Parts: sequence; C-alpha cells; structure tokens
Amino acid sequence: MSSSNDVQSTQQPVVFVTRTAYPLPTQKYMIPTTWKRYHLSQLVNKALALATPIPFDFLVRGEILKASLGEWCAEHGVGEEETLEIEYIESVLPPQKMSDFPHEDWVSSVLCDLQGYLLTASYDGHVRAFDFSKNVVAAAPVHNAPITSLTLIPSTQNDTVTHMVATSSHDLTAAISRLAFDGAAPTSKTGVLATLHLHTAPVSSVSSNTSGTHLLTSSWDGLIGLWDTTIPPTDEVPEPENIGQERKKRRKVEDESKPRRKAPINVLKSHTARVSRVAFSEKQDAQIAYSCGFDSTVRVWDTENGICTHTITAAEKPFLDLAVSPDGNTALAASTDRTLTPYDLRSGSSSLSNTSASFLHPATPSCIAFGRNGNQVVTGAYDGVVRVWDLRSTKGAVASFKAWDGANKKVLGVDWKRGVVGVAGEGGVEVWKVGEEARN
Repeated sequence: MSSSNDVQSTQQPVVFVTRTAYPLPTQKYMIPTTWKRYHLSQLVNKALALATPIPFDFLVRGEILKASLGEWCAEHGVGEEETLEIEYIESVLPPQKMSDFPHEDWVSSVLCDLQGYLLTASYDGHVRAFDFSKNVVAAAPVHNAPITSLTLIPSTQNDTVTHMVATSSHDLTAAISRLAFDGAAPTSKTGVLATLHLHTAPVSSVSSNTSGTHLLTSSWDGLIGLWDTTIPPTDEVPEPENIGQERKKRRKVEDESKPRRKAPINVLKSHTARVSRVAFSEKQDAQIAYSCGFDSTVRVWDTENGICTHTITAAEKPFLDLAVSPDGNTALAASTDRTLTPYDLRSGSSSLSNTSASFLHPATPSCIAFGRNGNQVVTGAYDGVVRVWDLRSTKGAVASFKAWDGANKKVLGVDWKRGVVGVAGEGGVEVWKVGEEARN
C-alpha cells in the first residue's frame, strides 16, 4: 500500500501557456499531483514576481481544473510520463451585487457603455439614464409600445452630457432620440428626433456601427433595414392620410418640432422567418453585419452591397439572440433548445460551422454579452440566472448568480463593460461587479 508521502511525491511534467498579458518563459515544471488550482496560481504568481498577486484559473485540454492535478490525470487516463500543456487565465472572481434600479415595468435592455451611468429601455416605452446614485438624469417617452432593444450611437463630439440613442419597439418602428443629461445646454432637449419606418411587424433589435453613421433594424417580418443616422429636414415617409389631415389642423410650430419620419437606405432580404437580432461588426468602419432568426440560421451580410455572403444553417434551432466577439472571429447564438453555440466567422471560411461544443443552459438563454478579452461571455436566461462562461471550456459556467434575490423572474438583457454587468428583466435592473474586467 502506498503511503501518503508516496502520493505527495508523485509529480507530473507540465508546460504553462497563456494568452493573458502575463506570460512565463517556456520551460517544463514538475508539479506535485496533489496540487490544485490554488497551488498552481501561487506558483505562477511567484514565477512572475508580480507586485500584486493575480488569481488564475487553469485549463487542461479545454476543461477548467476543479480538482487536484492527480485526480484529473486519473480521470482522463494520463500517465506520469506525459507532459501536460496547461493554460492559465485570469480568474472570474465571485460576482458581487452593487446596486439595483427598480422600474415599474419590465426592462428589455440595459447599457453600461457610459462610465458612471446606466441606460435602460423599458416595456413602458421609456428610455432612462441613471447615475450610480440611482438618480434619473434623463428620461424620455420614445415609443407607445414595449421597447425591445437599445443602442448607443457613438459620436465624435466631446460631449459628456448629451448622447444619441436608437431604440426598437413593438409599435413597428425604431427611433433616434437625444438624451440630454442634467447640466446639458438649454438648447439640447431630451426627446425623439426621428422615427424609422419600414417594418410591418414588431421590430426586434437595433444596432449602430462603431462610427455612429448607420443603424440596422431587424423585425419579425423577416426584413433587416439599413439606415443612416442623419435627421432629415422633412419627412421621408408620408404619414397615413387620416393622421395627416389632423396634423394640418395643428399649429405650424408643432409640425416643425415633431420627429421626422425616416426611410431606409436599403433593405436586406434573406431570412425566411422572424429575425431576432442584427448586429454590426465591431471593427472600425467595417461594412459587415450579422443576424440570426427563427429560421434556424445565422447570416453574415455585406451591408454596402446589401447581400447575404454566408449562411449558417442549424437543424431546428430557432435563435433568440446573437453576439459577435470583439475581434470578429466568433459569433455566439442563443437558441430555444437551451444552447449557446459558437460559430467560426474567420474570413476565408467557405463553410461557417461550430468552433466547439455548445454551452447548455438549464433554461432558455435570452441574451448574450461579450467581455473585453473576447474569451468570456455573460448570458441571461428565463430562469433568472446570469452565467459567466469561458469559451475555452464548455464543461460549465465559471460563475453564476441569481438576479432579484432569487425571485423567479426572467432576464431579458445583459451588458458587460469595465467589470460591471448590467442585468435587465422582469425585476427591473441590477448592477453586479464581475471580476473578469475589474483590473482595467
């Protein structure tokens, strides 16, 4: 029988690799097989001689190491003579709730883009901006039906108190609005500047490009609209006759201040059922967009020419949401079959397909947001749980938390910026600190 000393003296040859900003020189280490994540993290920190220790997790063949190294080797049939390549990544520290922002109605979308502020879009048709002391610094009634999504329109103007946003709604329109925070110039008023008219069914999402010059809308009518963000001097789409006749009776000054009715500059047609989500590439000035829908497809678009360049077809996987990695290499699509599936989008691929196995949720995933490094994502689901995943390990979520004190309320929207995760849904909005980006 082996003694405990014999077990402790067993060692495994290991080579460490990383894609973090903390690489080690390439060399072989002899690691005691009794060591777990904590011991390995201590070793890497000591070898790096970091002034402030950084907690690391460890991936062995795409699986996060949870038990001891020896237990992992025994489970996978790895012998003592085999050299293991272990990748270390920055740990996701346990999520901590920072604050909540109660709303009277469901919240479909939350944005953490503006440092120190939170933008929300609600089923009551309002867009709101909060500071982190929970003060409402701007609010506007934008739609007369539930808002489905919200996007910030980037601007080159150095203005920290006036921002342009776009929204989509069940009222069959999208809208471009101005949010003038407290302290904005009196000439800047919060309100709708233009309404976007194309769709004949609820508009499911809206997305802005990185330069803020164009928008995309998706709809249950199967169409995708391409728009510029300029506000026209006059209506580009005429009002329905009965409304127009009543308008004539109003004062001219009211007509001059009303939102302009915009027409699309192009219509993208390829989906054969509801389009759930459309998104521009995050690459600067890219003319590439992505969409997913109830026809079980993910599509890649050339927006300049208005054509679908690639189609990913999945059997019986109606897609609810889509997110694209910051480098544009990977698309993640959430489906009603409770999976989150990564797809390879790298240029030159003649057939876009799964990059790895799908991430299975206990409940239907409803929303996705990428973290800064592109390897970690956060998802919300209809069971009220927010989960953090690492794309290099499909065995399970690396962290999770239940929103709204465990109440059984659906999560409808998530965003992840600068270590802050915003959660929107039936319970309003919550803000959590999640460690992946805390060291910005």
